Amino acid sequence: MIYVSRREVFSASHRLHNTELSDEENQRIFGKCNNPNGHGHNYILEVVVAGEIDPKTGYVVDLKLLKTVIIENVVKKVDHKHLNYDVDFLKGINPTTENVAIGIWNQLVDKIPGGKLYSIKLHETENNFIEYRGE
Repeated sequence: MIYVSRREVFSASHRLHNTELSDEENQRIFGKCNNPNGHGHNYILEVVVAGEIDPKTGYVVDLKLLKTVIIENVVKKVDHKHLNYDVDFLKGINPTTENVAIGIWNQLVDKIPGGKLYSIKLHETENNFIEYRGE
């Protein structure tokens, strides 16, 4: 089994807020990330595809095609957007990094042009990232 990764970056804003909680509870739980106007991040997205090498091409997945799939199905939808309001696949979801990673997985899982989607790694900051494997 070989694991191939493609990295993309995007910038987006969001507000961490649970409408089922009071303003005081949201502020206590999410702190400055609950700013009513939101706040932004420069996210790093890593898409990892697993598979066997195709003896004809030498690839698990054609990285040019993988790049196109990621750009069309994720980056164009989230880059320079407000995740709470502008992104259809996150409507009604508190856009924590965990939830955004799951949303991205769902956008890509059936569109990988070779191999199988293995994981989504989403870096919110240089110190904080999430890895999701569809489990």
